[in-house]
Amino acid sequence: MTTKEKLEQNLKDAMRSNNELNKRVIRLALSTIKLEEVNKGKPLEEADVLNVLQKEIKMRRESIDGAQKANRPDLIQGYQEEIDVLSTYLPKQLTPEELRALAIEAIRESGAAAPADMGKVMKVLLPRVQGQIPNSEVSQVVRELLSS
Repeated sequence: MTTKEKLEQNLKDAMRSNNELNKRVIRLALSTIKLEEVNKGKPLEEADVLNVLQKEIKMRRESIDGAQKANRPDLIQGYQEEIDVLSTYLPKQLTPEELRALAIEAIRESGAAAPADMGKVMKVLLPRVQGQIPNSEVSQVVRELLSS
């Protein structure tokens, strides 16, 4: 079962059980996925669906930062609950150590030696970590490793 199918099934379950949080969050995620499909003109692949979910989580983390600056603990809790719901649809997240090990392996495979070779490394590494960690964190680790 694909992630999108899981989302659709869980939306039905949330509607049956009157779980407002899950219903709201899953509906929003599905609408974002469908918007992406309309923009691309074709159904999204699994990796693209996972990227959409990661973007949704990233937006909520940014909202948490804003709520902290505004001293709004009520908003922080709500956003965190939404992140918790969305996170259940992502594969197990990589630890920094696991990411670092995969990045070192990708650097060896691609033969990269300088920061200018970052594209080669990312081409090898991104398919391996798809959905397991945000791409921004991947590029940050690769940049650090290539700079040292």
